[in-house]
Amino acid sequence: MPRRPNPAPGTDLASVPGASGARQFWRRLRTQRAALVAAGVVALLVLLALAAPLLTAIEGQDPTTYHPSLIDSARGGVPVGSFGGVSGDHWLGVEPQTGRDLFARLVYGARVSLGVALGATVVQVLVGVVVGVAAALGNRWIDQLLSRITDIFVAMPLMIMSLALLAIVPSSFPRPLLVALVIGLIAWGNTAKIVRAQTLTLKGLDYVSAARLSGWNTWRIARRELLPGLAAPVITYAALLVPMNISAEAALSFLGVGVKPPTPSWGQMLTAANVWYQAAPQYLLLPAGALLVTVLALTVLGDGVRTALDPRAASRLRVGTGRKREAKADADSKKAAADASAEKAAADVDSKKANADASANADASANEEGKA
Repeated sequence: MPRRPNPAPGTDLASVPGASGARQFWRRLRTQRAALVAAGVVALLVLLALAAPLLTAIEGQDPTTYHPSLIDSARGGVPVGSFGGVSGDHWLGVEPQTGRDLFARLVYGARVSLGVALGATVVQVLVGVVVGVAAALGNRWIDQLLSRITDIFVAMPLMIMSLALLAIVPSSFPRPLLVALVIGLIAWGNTAKIVRAQTLTLKGLDYVSAARLSGWNTWRIARRELLPGLAAPVITYAALLVPMNISAEAALSFLGVGVKPPTPSWGQMLTAANVWYQAAPQYLLLPAGALLVTVLALTVLGDGVRTALDPRAASRLRVGTGRKREAKADADSKKAAADASAEKAAADVDSKKANADASANADASANEEGKA
C-alpha cells in the first residue's frame, strides 16, 4: 500500500498538508478573535432557530395566530401601542395589519432561512465535488464535456433561472425544500471549477502516482488519496457559500417566489414590510438586521476558516491594519536581532578580555618561575 512521503527533517508539521489535523486547525482558528466572535454569533443564531418552539412557548405565542385587537384599523392596520406593540406578551411587537407576533415569526424565519441556505450548500458541494473530480480524473473528452456543462451553469443568472423554475413547480411541493434544491442545482458551477483545479494539482503528487502504479482503480484513488486533500478548499468555499445562499433565499422570497405564507421567512417579512417602513419601522429593521448580522457573521467565520486551513493566505479582514501589524512585527524582530547582536558582541569582547587576562597571568607566572 503506497504511503505519503515523510516530511524532511526540520520541516514544520503545520506546513505539511494533512499532517497537522484538526488540532492545528483549531489552534490557528483560536488566534483569530474576529472569527471566534463570528462563530459565537452563528452558534447563537442556530440555537435560537432550533429552540424556536421552546422560546415561543415561553412567550406564549405562535407565528401564525392573528391578533386583530392589537392593530389600529382606523390608521390602516398600524400596531397599537409604542414600539410596534411591544409588551410582556409580545416581546418584539406585532405585525401591521395581521397582529401576528413578530418575535415568533423572526425565530421561526431563522429556521427557514438557515435551513434553506445549509441545504442548498450541501447540494452545491455534492454536485460540484462529483463533477469536478470526474472531470479531472476522466479522459480528454469527459473533461471537455463536463467543463463545458460547468461553464453553462456558471453563466446562468441565478435569480432569473430560479424565478422560472419556482414559478412552474406545483405549490403542493414543500417550498423550503424546493428553494434549497433550485439554488443548489443551479449554483454548483464554481464549486466544480475549484474542485477540478485542485484535483489536477493533486494528481501530480508523488503519493497519487505511487497509488496509480500500485494498481489502484480510479475510484479508490479518489476516495483514499484525493478527497482528503480536497477537504480544506471545499470546506473553505462551503463556509463562504452559506451567507450567499441566505441572501439568495431572501431575495427570492422578497420577489414573491420563495417561501409562501404563512410559513415565516426573513425575506418574506421584508417583502411584507416594504410599505410599512415609515409607519412601523421595526417591522423592516428586525428581519433586515437579522439578515445583516447572519450574513456578516458567516462571512467573517468563512474567512477565518479559510485562513486557518491555509495559514499562508493572509486574512482579508486585516485590510487597513495588516500593514501596521506587519511593520510593528518587523520592527520588533529587527530590534530583537540588534539586541542579540549587541549581546553577542559584548560576549565576544568579554571573552577576548578574559583570554588576554589569562594569557597575561600565565606569562607572569612563567616569568616568576624562571627567576626562581
